[in-house]
Amino acid sequence: MGFSRAELESFRNATVPDLVEPGCRLLFVGINPGLWTAAVGAHFARRGNRFYPALLRAGIIEHPIDASAGMLAADRDHLVERGVGITDELTTAELRDGLAALRDTVERVAPRVVAVLGITAYRSAFDGPVSAVGKQPEAFAGAQLWVLPNPSGLNAHESIDSLASAYRAAAVAAGVVRP
Repeated sequence: MGFSRAELESFRNATVPDLVEPGCRLLFVGINPGLWTAAVGAHFARRGNRFYPALLRAGIIEHPIDASAGMLAADRDHLVERGVGITDELTTAELRDGLAALRDTVERVAPRVVAVLGITAYRSAFDGPVSAVGKQPEAFAGAQLWVLPNPSGLNAHESIDSLASAYRAAAVAAGVVRP
């Protein structure tokens, strides 16, 4: 599957529906959606994005997911069955403006853990500093609040192994995987 630059640009303001269902225990909050993600309607869909490989290595999912051509229904169902949710990837401005909507989602779905992917996303949305990646001292709408590394290839100092380790820690806290 391929898109011309013009075709990709036509998705500039498109959104991807949230993958948030009842039973969600671990809610990932992304930032800076790519045009490819919008074009195929699947979160973290750009080939080379390390999100799904890190989930697999962390034991959060049980089989590889390739969302580059869109999310297969079986893969979506697998994420839901595992208690994993993904919010619509947001721009920095949308994160700040959308914090109330995120709070509403968290209150409605009641995940154990909300995992914001990226320190920049956390600082933008929560308007505050973060001293370290991991569990934060404050809760968010009754859920543990975690800041985890962004899986983008632009975050070059992270590897699939380091992403998997961080994601696994949050998944253990959420009860998605065993310690």
